[in-house]
Amino acid sequence: MRTKKNDIMEKNTNALDAKFVKKKENETKIKPISFFGMFKYASKGDKLLMFIGSLSAVITGCLPPINTILFGELAGNAVEYAESLYNATLSQKDQDEAQEKFFDGIKFFALANSMVGVAMLCFSYLSTITFNYSSTKQIFKIRSDYLKSILNQDISWYDQNQTGDFASRMSDDLSKFEDGIGEKVPMFIHFQVLFVVAVGTALLKGWELALISLVAIPASLISFGVINLLTTKLAKNEMEAYAASGSIAEEVFSLIRTVTAFGGQQKEIDRYKEHLVSAKKNNIKRTMIVGIGFGLVYLLLYSSYALSLWYGVKLVLKDRFNPNASYTPANMVTIFFAVLSASLNFGAASTYLEMFAISKAAAAKIFNVIESKPAINLSKSNGAKLDQFKGNIQFKNVKFHYPSRPDIPILQGVDIEIHPGETIALVGSSGCGKSTVVQLIQRFYNAVSGEILVDGTNIQNLNLTWYRNNIGVVGQEPVLFGTTILENIRYGKEEATEEEIIEAAKKANAHPFIKLLPKGYNTLVGERGTQLSGGQKQRIAIARALVRKPTLLLLDEATSALDNASEAKVQEALDLASAECTTIIVAHRLSTIRGANKIIVLLEGTVVEQGTHDELMSLKCEYFKLVTAQVASSNQIELSNDET
Repeated sequence: MRTKKNDIMEKNTNALDAKFVKKKENETKIKPISFFGMFKYASKGDKLLMFIGSLSAVITGCLPPINTILFGELAGNAVEYAESLYNATLSQKDQDEAQEKFFDGIKFFALANSMVGVAMLCFSYLSTITFNYSSTKQIFKIRSDYLKSILNQDISWYDQNQTGDFASRMSDDLSKFEDGIGEKVPMFIHFQVLFVVAVGTALLKGWELALISLVAIPASLISFGVINLLTTKLAKNEMEAYAASGSIAEEVFSLIRTVTAFGGQQKEIDRYKEHLVSAKKNNIKRTMIVGIGFGLVYLLLYSSYALSLWYGVKLVLKDRFNPNASYTPANMVTIFFAVLSASLNFGAASTYLEMFAISKAAAAKIFNVIESKPAINLSKSNGAKLDQFKGNIQFKNVKFHYPSRPDIPILQGVDIEIHPGETIALVGSSGCGKSTVVQLIQRFYNAVSGEILVDGTNIQNLNLTWYRNNIGVVGQEPVLFGTTILENIRYGKEEATEEEIIEAAKKANAHPFIKLLPKGYNTLVGERGTQLSGGQKQRIAIARALVRKPTLLLLDEATSALDNASEAKVQEALDLASAECTTIIVAHRLSTIRGANKIIVLLEGTVVEQGTHDELMSLKCEYFKLVTAQVASSNQIELSNDET
């Protein structure tokens, strides 16, 4: 049997799922980036370090083939020495010379091999530390730019983007991105250079045997290309699924009281599991492709080793008694181990391709956010700062629709004039555009057409930071941070003294209840202010707005969610606050705005009436209908309570 609670939970869940669909649609617009595109935020110093690291990696890639050549020569000496032991025609002196030559070869090999090892140690360390240091610097800058970009985006950007997974991106995606620009880059260069030099060495020593030994490489290249193509898409889907599940978990934990109240724990668990299952399936497919693909590749490689050994021995035996033979035991061993080294390092390098693909996918998402240019940029320091902000607001034929819903007009030619020091109330039915007017005054959005003037200056020409610092805002649902009451009020004005905070709390009618708390202003409010009542939170929010001594105070249904007792205290605080500045009130309970200097009635995005309470009531039009309907509703509720 379905209940109303279930219907509400399902509605909320569907809405959240729709956000994820919308997020996925937005992410399809993200432009892929190249491997070198991942280094676009590197400074000149970073590029110099990476150049040194790359050069060191190239040197480390060139050194191992020297060992292969030395080992081949040693193997040739060993064969010659073995032949001398079983050659009855050689004198004892010749045998002693062969033995001495063999042992001298061992000493030379040991010394040269040690020198190559020391050189590789030094250059490997240099290549690794330069790239790690460079990547750490780049990640620090990118992490800072990423957060800065998110915080400086305009509200329309948040309307069109699912922001719940940004926290996970700052850890997971940046970690994956760092893998693609850190120490694995010089390792990849090392493997690739070693592959090229080893193949070149094998071809110089004997092209015929080298080509036979390398027969599996083209097939391996094709295999790795297919593996990379398939795993890149699956890895991207896996990352998106994990990000979605993380966003769900974060959302559920932040709204745990609502989830618990509606008994939606199992539904949220199932929704979380749904994305995990998707990630699991993509992971299984990806690992199966990688496992089977690499298994086939190594089958081809080891088969080619067997073929090259068989064919190499055949070539050596063919020219065994030819003093000018192209294929000696030394050459065969050198070619075989050169190709073996090339194949192994080619395989090792190929495993990095998947990691680079994941890094590029993560970088594309991160760079897309960093490079998103907001239409309203808070970080810009340009714009006019008025000598004295009086609080005169004027709307001239303003039309507006939300960027996320361009087909739905919200305001249709609104004309409003608000004089300094006035208290203005905006009323109307739900969806008429009241809160939109308040958001446009804060310049959360730009008007589609028309003008919004602040003290005669177009709002788009004002310095946004300065302008908003002169505005105080109190919303319907006050947002408090998980710190003390003192710090929550100080968020309104960073440099506010304790005396200014207490003064603001007194004006907000919050000081009496704060003093009764055991720790007073140092009381922790809990996450989102859960340790306080609705009225207490609202009064702290009012104090936060008043501590900056705003010229313009915006009250968006600040008392609609409160009970009568709390509303009376909060309303008293609001009346005191509005006496000192220009105040704009969005009201749900019309009884709270009777004393407003002007009441503006909105209907379907247009201003249909404006005047004082008495003037509008005498007209007996829209405002009169709203008031009488609300009074009738209140009387009906009181009558029902009396009967109960």
